Amino acid sequence: MSKIVAIVGRPNVGKSTLFNRLTGERAAIVDSVSGVTRDRHYGTSDWNGIHFSVIDTGGVVIGSDDVFEDAIHKQVEFAMEEADVVLFLVDVKDGISPLDEDVAAMVRRSPKKVFLVVNKVDNNKLSAESGEFYALGFDQIFEISAINGSGTGELLDEVVKEFPQDEQPEHADLPKIAFVGRPNVGKSSMINALLGNERNIVTPIPGTTRDTIYTRYNSFGFDFLLVDTAGLRKKGKVSENIEFYSVMRSVRAIENSDVCVLMLDATQGIESQDINIFGLARKNHKGIVIVVNKWDLVEKDTHTHKQYEDLIRSRIQPFSDVPVIFTSVINKQRIHKTLETARDVYKSRAQNITTRQLMDIMLPVVTENPPPSVKGKQIRIKYITSLKLAYPAFVFFCNLPQYVGEPYKRFVENRLREHFNFTGVPIEIYFRQK
Repeated sequence: MSKIVAIVGRPNVGKSTLFNRLTGERAAIVDSVSGVTRDRHYGTSDWNGIHFSVIDTGGVVIGSDDVFEDAIHKQVEFAMEEADVVLFLVDVKDGISPLDEDVAAMVRRSPKKVFLVVNKVDNNKLSAESGEFYALGFDQIFEISAINGSGTGELLDEVVKEFPQDEQPEHADLPKIAFVGRPNVGKSSMINALLGNERNIVTPIPGTTRDTIYTRYNSFGFDFLLVDTAGLRKKGKVSENIEFYSVMRSVRAIENSDVCVLMLDATQGIESQDINIFGLARKNHKGIVIVVNKWDLVEKDTHTHKQYEDLIRSRIQPFSDVPVIFTSVINKQRIHKTLETARDVYKSRAQNITTRQLMDIMLPVVTENPPPSVKGKQIRIKYITSLKLAYPAFVFFCNLPQYVGEPYKRFVENRLREHFNFTGVPIEIYFRQK
């Protein structure tokens, strides 16, 4: 189950440093994705076996009339709405600033658990000075130094206690299909079109978090849980903030799904925000289907299906083996094709490739086309097997794995995709010492 920790505070208190500490220096870290919007980051982390997402709300939006106050207030609002736990970061060396007081007033009103974290506490003198932050009205403060990690363990021990208990929705064994994308691309319309005409198939299932809604779709041979990210509430006029809010929603939906249907607006093309959401799904090893909605509004003499599809594939490189479907939800065009494709991707992601299949099919491929020699040393692959994970992952055992480069890994991935159907499915390939 997705859990989100948001880091908030005024500029230059060390939010990004703390983000990097939480997501970049532990062996259990899965990944981190930079660029949700300018200077904002999303990453995944782990503490004592408990996995969670981290959102860095750092980076002030340029262009509003009241740059600091307005932008920070919006980001704090979004974080408080979407996160399970909020880390309110302040700087011991600067002391309490008026902006700190503004943020404190906002987070004190939040029903979410808020931790007041005093950063840059590097010595006993600064530790004594951190006591002034009790004036912000919190019962407890946590002293840390994000740059060297001191105090972060004690902080995380308390943070993970505040996460909601994992719950499984009814029929949790069914495939979970999430509809994700920027605001106003047709996610709600797609789900309503799928559910609205079939009065006997809608079974509301309580969401496992306050904002993730599962609905069972059981008709026309399909049996899915649809994960709905609809209901985006616009909080202001700064577009980057709106997009950031939508990505926080997408984080939960992606992590709670098996297959993500990324919806695009045909009249706008594929934009950087779409690429960010695609990257989140790929790096979380979810199946992906791209749906280009509102195709009925595109002048057919300006774009053909192939031209548009080629453009999309060029933007999502290097993982471009993804199905692309052109729809008009308002005209009910190809909406069931979307579900058929999502089902196919789910099956491909869940398929079991045996060691025997890999040895029979892939070992001859890599034997006939071995990795390039390095410093006169020949790399020999002797054994191939798959890992027992929720997504396809393969291990190629060889004598010199450290010399296998990215071009050869791409070659191997392409051969796997040729021999096994992994369209829409990210795969992982590892080379290890035999």
